[in-house]
Amino acid sequence: MNNEKGLIHIYCGEGKGKTTAALGLALRAAGAGKRVHLVQLLKGNPTSELNSLELLPGITVDRPEKAFGFTFNMTEEQKSELTGIHNRLLISAFEKMNCGDTDMLIIDEFFAAYNKGLLDRQIADRIVFEKASSCELVLTGRGPDRKFIDTADYVSEIKCVMHPYEQGVSARKGIEY
Repeated sequence: MNNEKGLIHIYCGEGKGKTTAALGLALRAAGAGKRVHLVQLLKGNPTSELNSLELLPGITVDRPEKAFGFTFNMTEEQKSELTGIHNRLLISAFEKMNCGDTDMLIIDEFFAAYNKGLLDRQIADRIVFEKASSCELVLTGRGPDRKFIDTADYVSEIKCVMHPYEQGVSARKGIEY
């Protein structure tokens, strides 16, 4: 069990690299023998990083088992189903964190799901404001509420200066997914 005080990290902003930064921290923590639990919200499609994460001891991943697509294309029924999935993932993560089963909890796309109402905000708030003292907590996504910024120990805002998508280049396997 880890006896160090765990801190709160936020990777936010409009630029590419929030998930990449969080996964870099996961890689570092796992290399130091820490137990990392990654929860991905809003992501059900296969991504290349999952192939690598499966090979690393000490890292577990929970995410929706199916893809729902972009939120603006979802029906109300799909949003309700996804919200239920997110709530189950968050409850499980909260339990893992507070029983000492993980040294680092990463919740990817936390702020997107929070802001779009695709999770129970009381559960999400409990994860942040009732965090186990020894667990490092990493949250990603755009538009974090001020209360999260004020509680965090690290806040890194990733700004987009230029992106190939603006020139018509589609997402590329191994780079964007």
